[in-house]
Amino acid sequence: MYIYKWPAGKQNGTGIVTQHSECEVQGGGISSYAGKHGGAAKSLEGCMKHALKEIPTSRQHQTPLCLGATAGMRLLNIVNQTESERVLQEVEKKLRSYPFLFKGASILSGQAEGAYGWVTVNYLLENFVKYGFVGHWLNPGRTTIGALDLGGASTQITFQTSQELENQENLMKLTLYGQTYTLYTHSFLCYGQDQFIRKLLAHLIKTQGVEAQVFNPCYPPKFTISTKLGEDVFDSPCTEKYRPDNLDPQMTVTVVGTGNYQQCVNNVTEIFNFTKCSYSMCSFDGVFQPRVTGSFMAFSAYYFTQKYIKEITNITLTSPSRAVEAAKLICNMTMAKIIDKTKAEEKYMKNICTMSSFVQVLLTNGYHFDEASYPSISFREKAGGASVGWALGYMLNVSNEVPAEGLSMMKALPSGCWAGIIFLFVVFAFFALVYGVVINRNRTTRSDII
Repeated sequence: MYIYKWPAGKQNGTGIVTQHSECEVQGGGISSYAGKHGGAAKSLEGCMKHALKEIPTSRQHQTPLCLGATAGMRLLNIVNQTESERVLQEVEKKLRSYPFLFKGASILSGQAEGAYGWVTVNYLLENFVKYGFVGHWLNPGRTTIGALDLGGASTQITFQTSQELENQENLMKLTLYGQTYTLYTHSFLCYGQDQFIRKLLAHLIKTQGVEAQVFNPCYPPKFTISTKLGEDVFDSPCTEKYRPDNLDPQMTVTVVGTGNYQQCVNNVTEIFNFTKCSYSMCSFDGVFQPRVTGSFMAFSAYYFTQKYIKEITNITLTSPSRAVEAAKLICNMTMAKIIDKTKAEEKYMKNICTMSSFVQVLLTNGYHFDEASYPSISFREKAGGASVGWALGYMLNVSNEVPAEGLSMMKALPSGCWAGIIFLFVVFAFFALVYGVVINRNRTTRSDII
C-alpha cells in the first residue's frame, strides 16, 4: 500500500507527487485467498490502520482510495471467475468501511499495467512536465524512457517508438500534458518471478518423470527441499501444459539442487519459444516487438534480482557478458555462501540462480538487448523519492490527476514556446529602453531651446 501526497494550490492538483509512506501487506496477494472467505479482507487491516494514522483525520474523507489487482487476479479470473469476483467484492466491502474516498477495486489488464508503470517512471523523472522557476508548468523537452516491470505472475515491457507496430494489440496512445505518446506495450502472463519458478520446476518434472527425487540445476549444490506437486507446482494455469497424466496433487517429491549454470540456463531457455514468429520480428512466444530504442528503467523483481547479484558477486549488470559471468558464479555457490554474502533468508536465496539466469535470457534472448543497448538499462527501486511501479500511474489515472488535454496545453507549453516568449520579452524591453532614451533626449533638447 502506497500513500502519496502533493502540494496544494496547484491547478488540478498536478504538483509533482511524492511518496509519503508505504506499508507491506502481510501474507500473499489477494488471489491467494481464493476459497478462504474473509482472508483477503483481513489481510488489508494492518496497512489500513497505518493509513488511518498517517493521513490526518480532517483529510481522510477527501483522500482517494483505490485497489488495483494485477496478474495474480488475472490468473484466478481465468481459472475461477466466480471466486475472482467474490474476492474483489470482499476487499471492496472492507475498503468501503474506512473513512476514505473509495474509488473502486478492479483487475488491471496487462496492457494497462505496463502503461501505468511507464507513466510512473516518466512522471517521477519529470519527463512529461517540470515545475519551472517562473512558477508555471514547463515541458522540459526530455525524451521518455522505457519501463521494464517484473512482478510475481507477469512481466511487462513498454516504450515509446516511432516504428510501425505490426500488431495493433501492442499499440497504446496516451495524451499527457498536451503531448501524444505512441507506445509499444506487452504483458507476458506466467512470466513473472513466482510463476516462472513454478514453470521451471514443472518442466524439470516433466523432463525427468514423476520420481521421488527431482534434480534442479538452478538450486545451489546439495540444497534439498520437499515440494507438493499440487499446490506448489501444478495448481496454476501457467503449468497446465507440463502437467503429467494421472497426477497425484498430494504427492510430495524432494527437489535436489545440483548447482550447474549451463544446465540451468539451458532449461530456462527451453521454457521460452524463440522460433515461432509470424511478424518481421518477435520477442518470444510469437509476440511482435519492434527493436528496443532509448533508455530503460527496470524495477520491481528486476531491481531485487540485480541487487542480490551485486551483493553476491560484486558484478554490476551492464552488459549481457557481465550477466552471464555473474550467473555462472552464483549458480556454482553453496547456499551457505550465498546467505553469508546477502544475509537474506534461505527461502529467497534458493531461487537466485534461477532468477539470474531468467533475467539474462529474458533481456537478451527475449527483448534483444545487446552489448550496445544493455547499458541503457538502469535497475531502480525508487525515483524522485517514490517506489517505482504501476501504482502511481494507476493512482494518477483513477484520481483524474493527469490533466485533460485542454488544461494541460495551457500549463505545459513546449520549451520552444517559452524560449520565443522570453525572446519577445527581451526585444520588447530593449525597444522600450531605446524609446525611453530617445524621448528623454527630445525633452532635454526642447528644454535647452527654451
